Amino acid sequence: MAGHSGSKRVIYTALAGNLAIALTKFAAALFTGSSAMLSEGVHSLVDTGNGGLLLYGMHRAARPPDRTHPLGHGRELYFWSFIVALLVFALGAGVSFYEGIIHIMAPEPVANAKINYIVLGLSFLFEGSSWLVALKEFRQQKGRQGWFEAVRRSKDPSVYTVLFEDSAALLGLIVAFAGILASELLGIPELDGVGSIGIAIILGTTAIFLARESKGLLLGEPASPAVQKQVLAIAEQDPAVQRANGILSVHIGPEEIVAGLSIEFEDHLTAPEIEACIERLEARLSEDMPEIARLFVKPQSTGTWERRRKSIAEASEED
Repeated sequence: MAGHSGSKRVIYTALAGNLAIALTKFAAALFTGSSAMLSEGVHSLVDTGNGGLLLYGMHRAARPPDRTHPLGHGRELYFWSFIVALLVFALGAGVSFYEGIIHIMAPEPVANAKINYIVLGLSFLFEGSSWLVALKEFRQQKGRQGWFEAVRRSKDPSVYTVLFEDSAALLGLIVAFAGILASELLGIPELDGVGSIGIAIILGTTAIFLARESKGLLLGEPASPAVQKQVLAIAEQDPAVQRANGILSVHIGPEEIVAGLSIEFEDHLTAPEIEACIERLEARLSEDMPEIARLFVKPQSTGTWERRRKSIAEASEED
């Protein structure tokens, strides 16, 4: 729950900042006629909508299991994260690219450029504040992992989505400033449109990266090796378990894992004794590892498990 609280704080901060920045940028673009500033306004507006979608996804994902979704709704967050990536690409990058082409083909000098510089400076300050909040939360989540490794292994897309959106926003502000300044100093109004295309490239690259990560979560990613090791260790502590062979797991939400546990029980056990063992394991995992939302236990010999594990490994190598 603490993780969700931190994620929501990051999103609320980004949402409030982006809404204020978007309105300011649109006003500046209307007053000065800057293409790059209009692209930045669209970018901030898209980011504002994306924050709302992430909050909606978190709300939907928190619903309990029901008859039509017996494993819960956790993956709704992954779905809406994927939609966010598509919006960044289609609306953010697409509109910015279109604006850039239009202003290169029909260039107009930027009027009252000083207003743009003031707005960009204030936007950089606000975006930077939001970026620092997201960065702090992500650094707490990643621990000692590398940055890209932490993103690849993260099962909570809300924080790193905001972090990458804010990073793209800061880069976009720099590009917009450079385009407007070059257009004014060199007397080449087309450079303002070039700035818009630069913003489109930044947003497109960010969107592709986010979509790739969201796709992996939607398809299903396993629990971390540390979590799997802990589950096996708990299982092997039970006196009825001869050997915990292995575990197949999948995240259905940032803090929800479905686990299938292969166990070789002691040979002398009766069916009621095996059932009692499974109940003990469920109770122990519910107490020690609440992220294990569902546990399925399969009585299986070690040899059978090893053959299945090898077939999965071979299939992975072929892919």
